[in-house]
Amino acid sequence: MQVDQFVALALALAALGLLLIAGLVLARVAAVRRSERTLRHALDERALQTAALAAAAAARGADGAQSASNAALRNVRPKGLKGLLERFAHTGIRWLDTPFGRQVVAEEDRRLLEQCGFVDTRTRGLFLVARLAGALVLPVVVGAIARGSLDGPRYVMLVVISIMAGFMVPKVVLRRRAGKRRLGVVDELPLLVDLLRLLQGVGLSLDQSLQVMVNDFRTMLPVLSSELEIAQRQFATGRTREQSLNRLASSYDNEDLRAVVRLLVQVDRHGGAVQEPLKQFGDRLRESRRAMLRERIGRLAVKMTGVMIITLLPALMIVTAGPGVLAVQHSLRTMHR
Repeated sequence: MQVDQFVALALALAALGLLLIAGLVLARVAAVRRSERTLRHALDERALQTAALAAAAAARGADGAQSASNAALRNVRPKGLKGLLERFAHTGIRWLDTPFGRQVVAEEDRRLLEQCGFVDTRTRGLFLVARLAGALVLPVVVGAIARGSLDGPRYVMLVVISIMAGFMVPKVVLRRRAGKRRLGVVDELPLLVDLLRLLQGVGLSLDQSLQVMVNDFRTMLPVLSSELEIAQRQFATGRTREQSLNRLASSYDNEDLRAVVRLLVQVDRHGGAVQEPLKQFGDRLRESRRAMLRERIGRLAVKMTGVMIITLLPALMIVTAGPGVLAVQHSLRTMHR
């Protein structure tokens, strides 16, 4: 089999696979649209019945309600780029619970999304669509650019590599953001403990203390304040304090943060004075932070030794030994003369 035939066969198989996937997707979309039409038809009939009853009671009130509902529908359906993102998000949400969606957005990806502060299904749907769009758009762009310079197996290999790269780029970006937020949690945790001890000492309740940290200390605690805000919203919707703080304790793989969350849950459940335990915990965090900084300084000194040998030692040798070498050369030249 010639190289051109092999490339044509590979492209044909790829096209066949894409057609099958597109057929499954179209069938899924058609089923969803049918269910949406059925639901919309039922809701329209219910709305007509309600409007007829309301018109029998007060026609003027019904007209006002109809205009308000039309305005609400216009507000619900955004247009432009925001509307396009919403449609992509809804499409991704419909695919999340399918076997294909669970493969694209695995448990590790969902954990990274939680570490980045994205806890709703909308962002998961957008992440799924972003990975698929990257896997489709990047090979097209790379293939169009490299079509004239490469041919045969190299071109196919470049397209395959670009598909993999486009699929992995959103995860790489997400992992970098999650790493920065994990480091931010380590840096902000001692300040969180001190602020919590201070607010508890002036007589505020636990809920008031958390709300003050969310509202007034957002610039000092950018990561933990956003996480506490999510926990406060979940607590306001009916979850217990332990359930609302469980995601914060399990997402960042930080034992000190887990200890703080356990302490908050115990205070909410049993009450009591927590100033002294928080003071001891804060002192322990500061000691561990000092030890970590000493370790970093020790590693930095070892690294700087190599840098000094490469950069400063040659300059030092030139400055100190240069006059002696020049004097020896001058003496040798006079002896030869």
